[in-house]
Amino acid sequence: MLRDLLPHLPVVLAVARRNGFAAAAAELGMSPSAVSHAVRAVELRLGTPLFARTTRSVALTEAGTALLGAIAPAMRDIEDALERQGSAAGRIGGVLRINAPRIALPLAITPILAALARRHPELVVEVIADDALTDIVAAGFDAGVRLGEMIAQDMVAVRLTPPFRTALVASPEYLAARGEPKTIAELSQHNCIGYRLLASGAAYAWELREGGKDVAVDVAGSARVTDALHARELALAGIGIAYLFVPLAAAELDAGRLREVLPAHAIEEPGLFLYFPRRAAEAPKLRAFIEAVRDILP
Repeated sequence: MLRDLLPHLPVVLAVARRNGFAAAAAELGMSPSAVSHAVRAVELRLGTPLFARTTRSVALTEAGTALLGAIAPAMRDIEDALERQGSAAGRIGGVLRINAPRIALPLAITPILAALARRHPELVVEVIADDALTDIVAAGFDAGVRLGEMIAQDMVAVRLTPPFRTALVASPEYLAARGEPKTIAELSQHNCIGYRLLASGAAYAWELREGGKDVAVDVAGSARVTDALHARELALAGIGIAYLFVPLAAAELDAGRLREVLPAHAIEEPGLFLYFPRRAAEAPKLRAFIEAVRDILP
């Protein structure tokens, strides 16, 4: 029984991780029908459904959740053992899955991937751009990237960037037409490019400093986005004032395409960190990534 089921277990894990048969098939390089057949074979042998299927969604059943809770750590241990064996032979390969917010891609991830492509050409780094504060363990990621203040205490954290300020920025054309706010209260008279938080669905209140204290400021305007890079583009187009991390706007500020307003009210963020469960630190693929971080990033 065990010998028959073992080849199908990675397929079951992929369906759970990808929340669908088609997505799992694409990841595994299999046809959707082959994926469905593998899952069905496990379900028939165990005598219970692992997934509740509808035309629009796939979700784990109670039995499926219990099975994955038991086999997922064992499968990770097997993968880690095989990767360590390859590392001992001078090879680092496999797939390293990282969950990261979009802002981390230009600030940290791109130079690391460039270095890893040269150092370890057999290693595939799969980066999922995600601003929704996903649970990386439950979603099957090896590591994630977040601001330092958002990382759980039981995770190991490795710094990727120095601390950086936030900035309120707008184009010279917008400021010439609408004037420059002199106080936080005057933001209510301006077209502010807002953010919608993917995790909660709430509108983001801008975090600023006033009177030596952090304050949350509700803003309004004609545009609301989920991506800071898009907010930057809208500010460059003269639509309104955007709230950005300074590294994302540094080139535009230096060139005069954007101007900072209310700089005295900016806050400082702790910077971006790579984070992962303590047990994951032994995986050669993750160690290779961390080595590249320490060699390349300032």
